[in-house]
Amino acid sequence: MGYLVLLDIVVLCLCASANFEVVKGRTFLSPTSAPVSLWAPKQAPLPPPSSGAVQATGNAESRPEKSMEGSPAPTEILEESHHTTNVILLIIIIVPAVVGLIMISSIFIWMCIKARSSASSSQAKALGRNADPDISDAYKSMALGPLMNRFNSLRVSKRKGFATPIEYSILQAATNNFSSDNIIGEGGFGCVYKARFDDDSFAAVKKLDEGSKQAEHEFQNEVELMSKIRHPNLVSLLGFCTQEKTRLLVYELMQNGSLEDQLHGPLRGSALTWYLRMKIALDSARGLEHLHEHCHPSVIHRDFKSSNILLDASFNAKLSDFGLSITADGCAGHNVELLGTFGYVAPEYLLEGRLTEKSDVYAFGVVLLELLIGKRPIDKSEPQEYQSLVSWAMPQLRDRNKLPSIVDPVIKDTMNLKHLYQVAAIAVLCVQPEPSYRPLIADVVHSLIPLVPVELGGTLRVADAPNAVEMKTFDSSHSSTITAMNSKL
Repeated sequence: MGYLVLLDIVVLCLCASANFEVVKGRTFLSPTSAPVSLWAPKQAPLPPPSSGAVQATGNAESRPEKSMEGSPAPTEILEESHHTTNVILLIIIIVPAVVGLIMISSIFIWMCIKARSSASSSQAKALGRNADPDISDAYKSMALGPLMNRFNSLRVSKRKGFATPIEYSILQAATNNFSSDNIIGEGGFGCVYKARFDDDSFAAVKKLDEGSKQAEHEFQNEVELMSKIRHPNLVSLLGFCTQEKTRLLVYELMQNGSLEDQLHGPLRGSALTWYLRMKIALDSARGLEHLHEHCHPSVIHRDFKSSNILLDASFNAKLSDFGLSITADGCAGHNVELLGTFGYVAPEYLLEGRLTEKSDVYAFGVVLLELLIGKRPIDKSEPQEYQSLVSWAMPQLRDRNKLPSIVDPVIKDTMNLKHLYQVAAIAVLCVQPEPSYRPLIADVVHSLIPLVPVELGGTLRVADAPNAVEMKTFDSSHSSTITAMNSKL
C-alpha cells in the first residue's frame, strides 16, 4: 500500500512539473509591450493614414516597425494565449481524474488484500491456531499434520464436513495385518490397534465386530457425528474404511491410553498426582460442555466413563467413543432405549428410560469419585452393600472427618485438603438421584477451573507456595515432565 501511495505522489509531481514547463515555454507578450487582457473587448480598427501623414512621420515611424520585427502580431498572441488556456484547463481536469482513479484502484487493491488476510486469520482461528492458551496447547499436542495430509490425499468424498475414506490396504499394512501385538485396547464391539504409517506417523484404528447390527449402528453414528465436531477435549476422527463387512474407524493416537488403564491398570494411579487428576476432570468437563452447550442440537454422550476418557502424552484428556451418542431432539420424552455401562448410568435413565444432559452429569460425578477414591464404579469382589461406589461413598463424602480416610492412598500426601472438600461437594451434587438437583456441566467447569494450576489449564496460581513440590507426568515412555506446584493452605 505504501508503494502505491508513493507512486501517486510521484505522478502528481511530474504532472505539476509538466504544467509549469508548458506555461513557461509559451510567451504571452514581448517584454517591452504592455500586458494584454485575454478577455478585453476588441477595439475598432483605425482609419488608414493619409500619404501626407506618412511622409510627415518619416523615419520616426520606421524605427518602431524595425524594433518590433520578429514579434508576433497581437492576433497571434491572442490565439496562442487561448490555446495555452485550453491546455491548462485540460490538464487541470485530466490530472486529478487520473490521480483519483489511481488512488481508488490502490484502495480497492488494499481492501482485497486485507479481506484475504482477514479470511486467512478467521480460518486459522477455526483451526484453533489463535484459540485460548489452554486450548491451543491441546491442539499443538495432536501433532497430526503429516498424518492429516496423508489422509487428505486419499479423499474420495466431496461432501463438506464428512470424514475421510481411507483404503483398507493402507490400514492393513499400518497395523501389520491387524496383528494381536498391536492391540492397545478392547471395547464392547471390537479391538483398537496401533497403526504406524510409512512416514512414521501414528494413529489408532478401531476394528468393529463384523455382522453386528449394533456395531454397524455405532459406526454410522460416529462417522456422521464426529466428522462434524472438533474440540481439543474430544478425540479427533481422522477417517474411516468400509471393506465388505469390515468397518474401521481411525482416530488420533493417545499415548497414555485411557483413564481406566491409568487408575485400575498395573500403575494403579501412580502416574496421576492430585493436580493431574483435577486437570483430567476439568478437561473431561470441558468436552461434555462442548457437547451440551455448543452443539445444536445438543449432544448427549450416553456412555461417559473412565475407559472413554483418553490421555495423550501430556495427559490432556479427550472424550472418545461416540457410537451411543444421541441428540437431545432424538431422546425427547421417556422410554429411550437403555444403552450404556452399568455403574455410570443415571437412575432416571435406568428405571424410567428418561435421558437428558443431566444423565451425562451423573456419569461425570461417578468418574470424579473414581479420581478421588481410586475404586471402580462397580466392584463385585466387595460385599453386596459395598459393590456400588456411589452407594458406599455418599455417607462418607458428607463427613469431613471420614472423607480424607477414603481418598486414594496415592494422592493423600499431595492433595490440598481444602480443595478435597470442594471436589467432594461437586461429586455429591453430580450424583444426586433427582436430575434437577444436579448442576449443569458448565457450572461444574467454572467450579473446577480455580482448583487447577495455570500450568495445567486452570487459574490456580501456586508457583510461589511455601511447600511447593514438583509434579511429574509421563509420556508413553514416562519420560516427559510437566512442572506445577502444590500448595498447603
